[in-house]
Amino acid sequence: DTRASEWIGDLTVWTRQNAGDNSERLERLRRNLRQARERELTPRQRQMLELYYDQGMTIPQIAGELGLNRSTVSRTLRRARDRLFRYLRYAL
Repeated sequence: DTRASEWIGDLTVWTRQNAGDNSERLERLRRNLRQARERELTPRQRQMLELYYDQGMTIPQIAGELGLNRSTVSRTLRRARDRLFRYLRYAL
């Protein structure tokens, strides 16, 4: 109904106006992520993360390029993300 949509619109405007600036926190997260990729990951994990996230390759493409099984690539990416999460969880 119209009243509900007006209320939701008002709430959205209020939230936008009163939301805090989190740019400092995001910058700290980016800096810590760069450090974590260098310090916490194995060279293979770093390579696969770069191919997957930075270059936008799919898991089958990475597997083909590196001569690995798709499940190996998937497991390696999962372990890399887990390591990064554990590292970054306390860095915020």
